[in-house]
Amino acid sequence: MILIPEAGLAAPALVGRYRLAEGPDVAGGLELTADGRFRYGLAAGALDESAQGRWQIVEGKTCLFTEPKPVPPAFSRGALVSIDGATPTLLVTWPDGGGIAGVDFRIGFDSGEPLEGYTQSYGWSMPEGDMRVPRWVELSVPMHQLTSGRIMLDDNDHGAVRIILTPNDLGVVNFEAACLEEDAGKVILHRKEGEMRFERVR
Repeated sequence: MILIPEAGLAAPALVGRYRLAEGPDVAGGLELTADGRFRYGLAAGALDESAQGRWQIVEGKTCLFTEPKPVPPAFSRGALVSIDGATPTLLVTWPDGGGIAGVDFRIGFDSGEPLEGYTQSYGWSMPEGDMRVPRWVELSVPMHQLTSGRIMLDDNDHGAVRIILTPNDLGVVNFEAACLEEDAGKVILHRKEGEMRFERVR
């Protein structure tokens, strides 16, 4: 469906400040100002999100558009490094070389089932006694809906790979016509990941 912005409308009744109404372990807020701008923030455990941009009336609904459009994180290959004298099978790092823990992975081989797990800051190495040579790896960070796609390894890699995660605008939500709806005294934000309910700050 193509959303067509409507021009020349006065600020809607939704202009104001809101807090997230989703549970005791989650905190968040949303603010819509009369000049057509918005700000959003969320803290839920290890997940932090933010966004800012403009709101616009689209087909009678108040919808959010993040501006500037965030640059998504990117995975790339980097030079192998040794840790405590050994080269890990898989190492995920930031661009400055710091290791990243908690990145989910699947590693595949010429035969047998893939191995699954998650990284540590010092990397991950093949189990003792498993002599298979990794041929591909897939990485994901579910809380940010971030995936690497399949990264292939060849004979020149000698069964080890370092992946660099460049964060860019990691944590900035790309709202593209995420629209608001009033329901039973609350405001519902419809986004591709699901619905979020807010209540007005009096």
